[in-house]
Amino acid sequence: MVADPIVVADGLHKSFGDVHALRGLDLSVQKGTVCGALGPNGAGKTTAVRILATLSDPDAGHARVAGHDVVREAGKVRDKIGLAGQYAAVDEMLTGRGNLRMFGRLSHLPRREAHRRADELLDRFGLADAADRPVAGYSGGMRRRLDLIASLLPRPEVLFLDEPTTGLDPRSRGEIWDSVRELVADGTTVLLTTQNLDEADRLADDIAVIDHGQVIATGTPDELKATIGDRVDVTVEDPAALPAAATVLSALAGTDAATTGADRLTVALPRGGLRLAGIVRALDRAGIAAADVRLRRPTLDEVFLRLTDQARPDQAQVVR
Repeated sequence: MVADPIVVADGLHKSFGDVHALRGLDLSVQKGTVCGALGPNGAGKTTAVRILATLSDPDAGHARVAGHDVVREAGKVRDKIGLAGQYAAVDEMLTGRGNLRMFGRLSHLPRREAHRRADELLDRFGLADAADRPVAGYSGGMRRRLDLIASLLPRPEVLFLDEPTTGLDPRSRGEIWDSVRELVADGTTVLLTTQNLDEADRLADDIAVIDHGQVIATGTPDELKATIGDRVDVTVEDPAALPAAATVLSALAGTDAATTGADRLTVALPRGGLRLAGIVRALDRAGIAAADVRLRRPTLDEVFLRLTDQARPDQAQVVR
């Protein structure tokens, strides 16, 4: 039996003047999972997180986090959650340890517990060696990790991460990803908003695609990829043959082939599928030499682009 979700949004609406940020957003997150909320700029992701984190009230609709209404029981919700945004909210003049002790006290932890918890998390997330250095000397990745640690001081049941790796280099991004995996392994539920499709693919158990203030599709990464079918990539030996190859592939697949490089095309396979040998023979009959023909699963980027291109109001797609 599936347990009740720990985060629920039901028909959330929010407007800022003439701008409709949310238009009846529905969302459900199961306990102990990572839910990735994907969407373009202005889709409503951050607005939804602000409502769920009790930083803003909805104009209409309801939401519950850890069993509490985010409007009527905001104080109880705050006791259950942590929040880390796109930019590290730390004091550059303080040391890493000093920042965490301050955040611990602001979270109403007793002084001794705030100190103990700060030391524990600094060691756990690899910042113990830098703990007594001013944050002004930290790298961007170290600051973001410190901000993440600060959100964990009160041991939240639910952690909201709003584009936490924006602007980070690959190494720092990987360190944040490892930290998130460790948190979930310990039972924390994470709602992650991101525009990084690779991040969502690697971290999320479930994904909610948000566009124009609504959830337009939900499912696991694999379930969402299955909605648009497998792809065939073709690399031609002569780049001048690319237009002719596109014509051949489009005719075989019944959909337009897309150019993905100076000598490479990709096309979605029809539901009935195509054999690679048949594609090679068709190209050969057209006098096109193929350097490589490869079958693959679609990327989450391709799924995202297809879904947001086709999005219409009130047409949410559930693929499980």
